[in-house]
Amino acid sequence: MQDERSLRRARISTDVFPQASRLQTWREVYGRGIAAVDIEPIGDQPFQADVTFCQLPGISIAAGSRSPAHYVVSKELAVRTKDVMAISVLRSGRASATQFGKELISGVGSASVIAPLEPSTSTMLTAGSFVTLLLPLPIITRRAPHYSRAFGRSIPSSNTALRLLTRYVDIVAEEVTSSEADVARSASEHMLDLAALALGARGDFAELAIQRGGTAARLMAIKSDIGMALGDLELSTESIALRHGISPRYVRKLFEQDGTSFSAFVLAERLAKAQRMLVEQRFSHLNIAQIAHESGFGDVSYFNRTFRRHFGSRPSDFREAAKCVWREQRE
Repeated sequence: MQDERSLRRARISTDVFPQASRLQTWREVYGRGIAAVDIEPIGDQPFQADVTFCQLPGISIAAGSRSPAHYVVSKELAVRTKDVMAISVLRSGRASATQFGKELISGVGSASVIAPLEPSTSTMLTAGSFVTLLLPLPIITRRAPHYSRAFGRSIPSSNTALRLLTRYVDIVAEEVTSSEADVARSASEHMLDLAALALGARGDFAELAIQRGGTAARLMAIKSDIGMALGDLELSTESIALRHGISPRYVRKLFEQDGTSFSAFVLAERLAKAQRMLVEQRFSHLNIAQIAHESGFGDVSYFNRTFRRHFGSRPSDFREAAKCVWREQRE
């Protein structure tokens, strides 16, 4: 049985449906069965939609792409949303969303806040992409008591909490596996804190959300960026701080609060990357010096010493053992 605390994923796409019945099937399966919306395409181009769902403890996330169409929540369908509210972020394309007679989207990166139990219309004016979070009202009420003030307006793309929330969603979708129940539960808590901040949490509620969700999301985003830049010999607290709009001192503080340091984390990640490259056959064309450089080590001698101290064996030992495995696989 699936652990209720873990992450679950599912994907649905119009590509799997016959062209002749694609729209009608999508209306029934996605529109009525999942999202509680009526769908009306715009223009003559073939209807297309592709959505991936992630279910975390207490949060449902839908992310994907759509061709131009109106997605209408009627009064009849709105009753199905009584226990949740939605934050929907436009990732690309042009879109419009209205509720209470007000426009809720202010461009790519902004978010519309959809109130429960009320009709609304969301429209993709061009092909584009989105990510929508369904949040449980009882929890949001506790963390952002004034959340309803966000109804009928857009959260701008400049909102720091919204940017962190969107980045956090991307990282979780890419890196968290269904078996990591503790990580999924923690990620859900952090997302709820960031959502509360984006919705305008104040005072002690905001301070607590910043301490929990804001700090965790910032560190997770920094670690993700480090992972993508390990081969950069100029990687430093300064370069990371500049990318995230914070001070190098704050970067170092985040790692200290995590029980490590920036340099120790980077070194461990570079060694782990080098170890993976040594044993994966797709990197067999690279020699040890090249792997060291690709992993961010400018000095091969230092790489060899550090690698042996960390793993208890030389890089060449890992490569030779991997070659034996590769030969056995070919045979």
